[in-house]
Order: sequence, then structure tokens, then C-alpha cells
Amino acid sequence: MRAIQITRLDGPEAVELNEVPEPVAGPDSVIIDVHAAGVAYPDALLTRGRYQYTPTLPFTPGGEVAGVVRSAPDGTGLTAGDRVLGLSMIVDGMAETIALPPERVFALPDNISFEAGAGTLFNDLTVLFALRTRGRLMPEETVLVHGAAGGIGTSALRLARALGAGRTIAVVSGADKIDAATAAGADEVVLADGFRAAVTELTGGRGVDIVVDPVGGDRFTDSLRSLAPAGRLLVIGFTGGEIPTVRVNRLLLNNIDVVGVGWGAWALSHPGYLAEAWDQLSALLTSGAVTAPDPQVFELARAGEAIAALENRAARGKIVLKVR
Repeated sequence: MRAIQITRLDGPEAVELNEVPEPVAGPDSVIIDVHAAGVAYPDALLTRGRYQYTPTLPFTPGGEVAGVVRSAPDGTGLTAGDRVLGLSMIVDGMAETIALPPERVFALPDNISFEAGAGTLFNDLTVLFALRTRGRLMPEETVLVHGAAGGIGTSALRLARALGAGRTIAVVSGADKIDAATAAGADEVVLADGFRAAVTELTGGRGVDIVVDPVGGDRFTDSLRSLAPAGRLLVIGFTGGEIPTVRVNRLLLNNIDVVGVGWGAWALSHPGYLAEAWDQLSALLTSGAVTAPDPQVFELARAGEAIAALENRAARGKIVLKVR
């Protein structure tokens, strides 16, 4: 089968499309013919050996897929021909075939394409966990979203209203990204340069209840200053490259929280959580309360280019690879 491989840690330009053996079906494996695979920021880090988990070279990146079941063990409720989504979490997704444990395979709603489906798992489940579980989003609260034209950002804008937010404010790095944030559902869009003053004006000086921050870097302090009393800053990632530090006296004086959002670690340490979370998200997608993502689609052979778009922050929304 064809698969993307990382054979050396020299960044996205070193990504290769190779022929590799198909996975062997074990007694507890669901074999899936992959039609589309999601691309996420950890894939960019993996190409340079900068992720917290370092697979042995060579390896195939990719943690989320959409495809068709080829075979499944009895008793799983899955049969050959089923349209499904699957999570490998870190590696093996960018390939024509994958073997997954049944608890990480979910039915793909009929109204969602393979490409859109491959774009739902990492980002939407992360945002669901961030806003509902870690952020404790309350009805009609205001949510500020950094990196609002990227994968996590557009996911936060798509889901926030359905999860109870009354208002969303998007922060983008340039005017060329305003349309992407607006299309994802932002009520207002402001530029990162001077966003704090803009947020103060938009909220009449009150501030926002939740900040969704997958960027980090030098905007972190102004994000804290943009919070209303009892506000929560959700730390999701550091695509800006710099991991900020917190002066905890700010938290005490303003009664605000900085909250870590480690969806992957939570999912792996809480049996049954993934199925529960997918049931919640699937219901929102099936009902139309949340629209499916409209990802940028790259052919499998252009995986290096797709990963590079995340590394250099040129991506608009979610990126997926078309495998078949």
C-alpha cells in the first residue's frame, strides 16, 4: 500500500510517499481502507522530532482517518462496507489502510463526506473537551478565539454557539484571514495586532468569559488582561512557537483561571470517554446544529506541502489528505 513516511527529522520537505506492507489484521483489529486522513499540528512537530512522543524512524504520521471497514471482529457492531471514522491518535493515519482497536472507530454520519469526516475528530473533539469539560462554558458567555482561521480556531467558532456561547470574537493575524473566520461563524473579527484594545471596545470594557488559545506566544498576557472576572483562558497549544509563562498574581487579583486542555492525554486515561464524546459531537453534526468542516484537501502525494502549511501557519481551516 501507499503511505506517507518520515524517514529523517528534517521537517515537512523530507516527507516521502512510499510503498509499505499493509497492516496485519489481529484478532481485535478493525481494518479500514482509508479514503481521507486529517493533518494536524503535531504532524509538523513530528517531522522535526519536536513532539513529546518520538516514534522510531521510519514512521507514518497521522492520527485521524475516514474510510470504509474492510473487516472487523465479531461483536463490535461493525461490518465490512461501513463508513467510519478512526483515531490512531499519533501515527499510521496517512496510509491507504490502517488497523485500529474497535473503541477508536466510530460511524460516519451519512450527511458527511470522507474529507469532512477526517477533519472532525482531532479539532472538534478537542474543542468540545475545551469548552464543555475544561472551560465550563455557560449559556450566553462570550468566547474569544485566537488563531481563528486555523483548524482549532475554525472548529471553536463552529461549535461555540451550539455549546451555548452567546457571542464569538475571532482574532486573526492578517486581513487575508478575516473571511475564513467569518465563514466559520465569528460574530466579530479583530486583528492580532492591538486585539486587546479592540476586545475592550467590543465588550464595553467588561472583557470576555473564555479565551481559546492554540497560539501562545507574546499575545498570552494581553489575553489574560482581556478576561472578565471569573474568566478562563484555555491553553490548547503553541503554534506561535513560544511557550508563555504566567504571573500568578494576575490570576489572584482578577479572579481568573488559566486552564490546560490536553484532550489526547484525557482521552487515553479515561476509558469510554472517546465514545461518549463522539456521541455528543455526532448528534450535533447529524442534527445540523454544527456544520461539518469544509477542509482544504490535498492529494496524498502532497502531504509534505500540507504539513508545511500548518508549520508556517498558512492554513485556512482544517487540512486533510485525499487518500483514495
